[in-house]
Amino acid sequence: MYKRVRLKDTVEVPPEHLADVSRDRVRKLLQDKLEGRMDEDVGSVVSVTEVHDIGDGAVLPNRPGVYYQAEFDAVTFDPDMQEVVDGNVVEVVEFGAFVGIGPVDGLLHVSQISDEYLAYDGENQQLASTESDRTLGVEDPVRVRIVTKSIDERNPRDSKIGLTAKQPGLGKHEWLEADVRRRAEGAPAEGN
Repeated sequence: MYKRVRLKDTVEVPPEHLADVSRDRVRKLLQDKLEGRMDEDVGSVVSVTEVHDIGDGAVLPNRPGVYYQAEFDAVTFDPDMQEVVDGNVVEVVEFGAFVGIGPVDGLLHVSQISDEYLAYDGENQQLASTESDRTLGVEDPVRVRIVTKSIDERNPRDSKIGLTAKQPGLGKHEWLEADVRRRAEGAPAEGN
């Protein structure tokens, strides 16, 4: 999920900073340019950590800055398909729950939460089972599996990650703990 990668990119150093084309200055410019950006190959750039090499600068016509090719290390977030992750519910809507998994949110569709029917309770910002006392609300910790991933580099907010909690060992942490207690007592676990 989180990875340290070595990347290369070009950064523009504005005229007022040309006297200080240091690794620290280039790192700060790369952070401003790249952090939070999504890339199909490396995922979301969380942090630019260290600049290793700065190439020769190039001047482009009608551009005030000087462009430098830099090689640097970055921490990225790139969830893998079928990866199991823990996160917290950040929003509950009629069709499911959005779960914060690192720097992005994934959608846990209502059909992928439980075998029980879950009704939307807008007043309490939760999904509630009509068959048991189970509810899923904002800030609830959950364990989910990534089942779909569509990254939009041009508009990262349009990237989509689909989640499921309908497999053994997945779901709201409270439900998982209750199932473990039931099994220890010899009773069958409730449906996820």
